[in-house]
Amino acid sequence: MKTTSELERKLREHLLLAPRPGGDRLMLDDAVLRAALDGSRPLTAGERAVLRASPLTTRRLRTLALAARAVDAASTGATAANDAWHGSSGMLRAADSGAALVQLATDDGFWRLHFVEGGEPRVILQLMPDAPFAARLLRESAPLRVLDGAGAQLLAGRLDLDGECEAAWPFAQAPAAHFQRHGATFSVQPAILTE
Repeated sequence: MKTTSELERKLREHLLLAPRPGGDRLMLDDAVLRAALDGSRPLTAGERAVLRASPLTTRRLRTLALAARAVDAASTGATAANDAWHGSSGMLRAADSGAALVQLATDDGFWRLHFVEGGEPRVILQLMPDAPFAARLLRESAPLRVLDGAGAQLLAGRLDLDGECEAAWPFAQAPAAHFQRHGATFSVQPAILTE
């Protein structure tokens, strides 16, 4: 037995695929529809009314949603499926408040850099456990390196069982000042270590 929501979904899909009524035309631009899909700009009440009244516009919204879903699946699903990882990058995003820099994260959210002050300053690279390639990197004890925006190496080594790699901070400047002077970016990359 089909549930009400299944029937409603099938009815909506049938209406979307039905021939368009005479005079129907695309009422909203693709840019407006894409912004609504990615959540960067919600549709206004008038735009929602236009969307409900125009099967062609609704069909275009569905096409854009399916295309976006396919792109997402290709970029994230493929990475998760084959454990491929070729590097991550991040940026120093906060303005200099004078406070010590405590942590930075890569744009993909898979890595964090922690900065420990006091005594000998240290930098710790941390792999997030939900990264699709985490199990493989931990199992293989893969060599990694972290570079600043100018290409200077901050850290190189292998992850421990906790998914971390630690080293002394290699520069005279504090981390915040160093990143600001060297492009305000960093990258985590696979490395070839000579031991």
